[in-house]
Amino acid sequence: MQVSDSPGETGQVRGGGARADRARRIADIVRHQILAGSLTGSLPTENELAAEHNASRNTVREALGLLRDEGLIDRAPKVGTRVAARKFDHGLDALLGLQETLREHGTVRNEVRAATFITAPPAVARRLDLDPGAQVVYIERLRYLAELPLSLDLTYLAPDVGAEVLAHDLATTDVFVLLEQVTGQSLGGAEIALEAVAADPHTATTLDVPTSAPLLMLERLTHLDDNRPVDLEYIRMRGDRITMRGSLTRSTPEWKVL
Repeated sequence: MQVSDSPGETGQVRGGGARADRARRIADIVRHQILAGSLTGSLPTENELAAEHNASRNTVREALGLLRDEGLIDRAPKVGTRVAARKFDHGLDALLGLQETLREHGTVRNEVRAATFITAPPAVARRLDLDPGAQVVYIERLRYLAELPLSLDLTYLAPDVGAEVLAHDLATTDVFVLLEQVTGQSLGGAEIALEAVAADPHTATTLDVPTSAPLLMLERLTHLDDNRPVDLEYIRMRGDRITMRGSLTRSTPEWKVL
């Protein structure tokens, strides 16, 4: 059975037919088009979007309002709707530093806010396979693409390799590159956890976003190719400027094996 929030709007089923639900679905499709680069500059008019999505103008207007609140588009009378800011893809299926990831988009520079030895918190010592009370190298960097602050990175390094990393240029070089240079080994792999968090007031000021703005929080424990853990990072990335992307494959499903 179909229901509609206005004459002519179809394709909605009972239980999911509220205009807000329909607007959210349209916003998801338009968001993907913006992030994929198929929509740039000016967006189609409300009438054109309404026809494309078989929806009312009110529903389209609500969908565009969601995207405006995310900072993806700007809307102005007599000007129309335009893409306001692009997001940058950050891969989930390759072990790369931010500079390596965004090299096609410009220069990544680091404001080094701390670079020193500290006593490892117990949880950090365990993750890096260190004895309780061991020293680690702690590095805190605010990372920019040109003049745009993108992420706040808190990094804990095993003390021996960390000491050598401190002797190098941290302002313009990814820590991953330095780790491979000072150890003579390749990085082997990493364990990651990704979640959404709200920006606390201090982080919001640092990243130039509103308090409670959505951030992507990446926890990453990186190993050398001999499986030794050497780098534990907590990275807060601007959710309005970074999109995490990856390619997944499905293993043989259990029902096919039985």
